[in-house]
Amino acid sequence: MARTHGHGNPNWTRDETILALDLFQQLDGNVPSTKSKEIKELSDILRSLPYHAEAAKQPTFRNPDGVGFKLMNIRQVATGKGLGNVSSMDRQIWAEYGARKDEVHQIATAIKAGIATVGWEQIPDIEQELPEGRVLTALHMRRERNPKVRKMLLDNRRAAGFRCEICDLTRPDLDEPLQEAIFEAHHLVPLAEAGERKTKLADLALLCACCHRLIHRATVSKARWIGLNEARAIVVTG
Repeated sequence: MARTHGHGNPNWTRDETILALDLFQQLDGNVPSTKSKEIKELSDILRSLPYHAEAAKQPTFRNPDGVGFKLMNIRQVATGKGLGNVSSMDRQIWAEYGARKDEVHQIATAIKAGIATVGWEQIPDIEQELPEGRVLTALHMRRERNPKVRKMLLDNRRAAGFRCEICDLTRPDLDEPLQEAIFEAHHLVPLAEAGERKTKLADLALLCACCHRLIHRATVSKARWIGLNEARAIVVTG
């Protein structure tokens, strides 16, 4: 296999490594030639990631040779055999997803759809990148911050009174506009399952800002989706 000349290229991200792992698993661990259709297609996808707009101008960025080497690195992590310049990201993604082939494929499919949805739109800086990677995290944030979605949820909860669905915080003593300022909309559907379908009330939970931050942080730290019941247990037990 030819050497890459990609010195200075950005480190591989979670999104990219998940996409590479998905191809590795779909090929049952067999790394094809860098001239193969599969390698070329993944190279094109990686070069289309919106946060790599500048790097993708360089012909060496995520070229087929580089993609082939990444698959070899993943094979080395998976089998312990062969040579490879294995990164901490390779090991981390394998530890999290190596035994979750179907879930990896679902996430990879959602990332590819997300790339098409985002296009070359600038993805904002993300403080807490969720396990599925930066593209799906950005789409998740876009949905949660959609004022129409939040208004729909607040209007639905207004008659019963606003209450956090994790810690039960409520402030009926405040004027209603101030009460509303405390609460945020949280999507209950895992990123890879949500896609771009229209958000329904059943997809949402009303959380105070602190619990919303907590459930996202717990999802990041545990590298899996955290539900409301598990989040409540974290709050109760500390």
